[in-house]
Amino acid sequence: MEEDLRSAQPRNLVGETANRLRDLVFASAPGSLAGSLKDLAASLGVGIVTLQKAARVLEHEGLLEGRRGPGGGYYGTRPDGAAVERSIAAYLRTNPSSFEEALDITSLLFNELVPAAAGCGDAALRDALRALAGQIDGCDTDEARGAFESAFQDLLFRMVDRPLFKLLTLVTLRVSELQPHRLLRHDEDAERQWKLGRHRIIDAILAGDQQLARFEADRSNRQVVLERLRARQVGGG
Repeated sequence: MEEDLRSAQPRNLVGETANRLRDLVFASAPGSLAGSLKDLAASLGVGIVTLQKAARVLEHEGLLEGRRGPGGGYYGTRPDGAAVERSIAAYLRTNPSSFEEALDITSLLFNELVPAAAGCGDAALRDALRALAGQIDGCDTDEARGAFESAFQDLLFRMVDRPLFKLLTLVTLRVSELQPHRLLRHDEDAERQWKLGRHRIIDAILAGDQQLARFEADRSNRQVVLERLRARQVGGG
């Protein structure tokens, strides 16, 4: 028991040092010099080895960058969204999730994002959404619909400042791209329903009606689920 406690102490010290170092980084502007290895170790009251281990934790998190040579030392940084996205996606690849689960997550996020966008008062963004709606009827191929969905999603994120929503959506979409699936029947009725659904959602957003926007987003998602179930029945999957 005593041995276990002794072995746990260094790990706890590293964790505590990483927390204090993290606070130090966030208290300064990105790119600021946090200090040299010796200076940081002295100011935090820990040994060089402990500081190095704590620094590696922050480097892995994208919060610290070690530089050598003149002016060298540890500099505070901020994690890049794309790096975080790749890291989470890599984790999910080793812990596989189904396309259906990815669809559930994106549907839940979409149902919150759409009504929030209805509350956006930025005239330029609303004009951009109105212009985007004009492209819906010309989306007659999978490629065109995919390009529209990407532009639509990006515009919604600009209308609603929710970085966590954006990160979770992008990660989920990246994972879903790796999963084989058959989502929609490729027929005129499915394409017509998609176009009508997108028109209704955008009309509700432009009308500033958050309740209607939520209803239309939910109805559109239910349509996708029904099509997915129908496709399974047809394919015998």
